[in-house]
Amino acid sequence: MRIQLTLRNKMFLFFSVIMPFGFFFLYAGVFAKGEPHTVQYLLGPVIALTVMGSFWGLSAALVMFREQGILRRFHVTPVTPSDMLASSIVANFVLTLPTVIVEMLFARFIFHVPSFGNLPSTFLLIALGTTSFASLGLVVASVTNTMQETQVINQLIWLPLIFLSGATVPLASLPQVVSRVGLFLPATYLVTELQDAIYWSAKPWNGDVLIAVGSLLVWACLTFFLSAQLFRWEPESKIPGRAKLLVAATAIPFLLLGIWENNSSHTIAKAKAMAESLNAASKPDAQSGQTH
Repeated sequence: MRIQLTLRNKMFLFFSVIMPFGFFFLYAGVFAKGEPHTVQYLLGPVIALTVMGSFWGLSAALVMFREQGILRRFHVTPVTPSDMLASSIVANFVLTLPTVIVEMLFARFIFHVPSFGNLPSTFLLIALGTTSFASLGLVVASVTNTMQETQVINQLIWLPLIFLSGATVPLASLPQVVSRVGLFLPATYLVTELQDAIYWSAKPWNGDVLIAVGSLLVWACLTFFLSAQLFRWEPESKIPGRAKLLVAATAIPFLLLGIWENNSSHTIAKAKAMAESLNAASKPDAQSGQTH
């Protein structure tokens, strides 16, 4: 039922289908100019944008269901808030995964990307990324009272996620101050490790992949628990302002990880190394050497 309701939501379809394919062809066709090696490098950010964008449609859908009285109908059934939220995450995953698979098929058959790196690492990060950002959407839906408020909060969250994480502008190209701020965002580690898995074939037991997976898992658990505590069936129910401050607690895993990364600069160094590897592979000498 949640999948059927979601498919009727035009906003979800836009952020989960139309926008991801738009980003894919923009990155692969314009930025990468169709060059397979560059498309492979940019595939990590493209998939990360697909995974992250689903939170917008999910939060808007739940708020709309509450305003239209749809959640009230579920309330008279033996369904708990956790059941409702878990089904939303599963429906989101089921509808997001085909988009990711089609993007990878387009990369292979249209842009001739020779390899997708380490597929187990890639799909592990996709699964946890989809779950954790869907849980973020649940929190937004739980703390906002109207659709207008939801749109504002989503916009305030979305812009830093895409511009400071390396999803739109490579992390290696950002000013140092900006890139260090990005180290406190969960999107930064999703983008970087997806690139690591696809471009450098990082294995699931790689230390950086494990750190990203662990942080996303803890974040998903925190956001899901909080959204279940604040969930409302009725549109008349309002969230007090002080309860919204609890949302800040969900940032603890990436606050700690950001502090550690700012001291080590490991993620930024790896992003720069991948960018330098791409530039080296794109040089005429390197290409001619590969041909010989």
